[in-house]
Amino acid sequence: QVQLVESGGGLVQAGGSLRLSCAASGLTFSRYAMGWFRQAPGKEREFVAGISWSVGRTYYADSVKGRFTISRDNAWNTVYLQMNSLKPEDTAVYYCAADLATIPTTVTTTSSQYDYWGQGTQVTVSS
Repeated sequence: QVQLVESGGGLVQAGGSLRLSCAASGLTFSRYAMGWFRQAPGKEREFVAGISWSVGRTYYADSVKGRFTISRDNAWNTVYLQMNSLKPEDTAVYYCAADLATIPTTVTTTSSQYDYWGQGTQVTVSS
C-alpha cells in the first residue's frame, strides 16, 4: 500500500520560512518523480515544484521561483520543500505527489499525471 505523508506545515508570518517533508512508503521511491502542489480556498489545485527521479532535475512555478527549493533524499524516501520569503498568497493546503515517470529526467506540472497523493498539510502565512 502506497502512502505519502506530508508534515511541516503551520502558521508563519510573512517573510518567514517553513520546510515541508513528504515521507513515502510502499513504492520504489527512487523511480518516481515527485511534485508539490497546493490548493487555496476557492481555487484549483496548482503545481508548485517538481523533481525528477534521476539527476534531480527540478522545475518551479513562476510564483515560487527563487523562494522555494525542492529536494529529495532517496535513502530516506523523502521529498522536501523549503519555503523562504513566504507571502500571504502562499497560504494553501500543500500536497505531495508521486509520478511513475518513464523518462528519468521528466518533471510534469499536470496533476492528472501523478499516480499517488498525500493527504496534505496546511500552510498559513499571516501578513
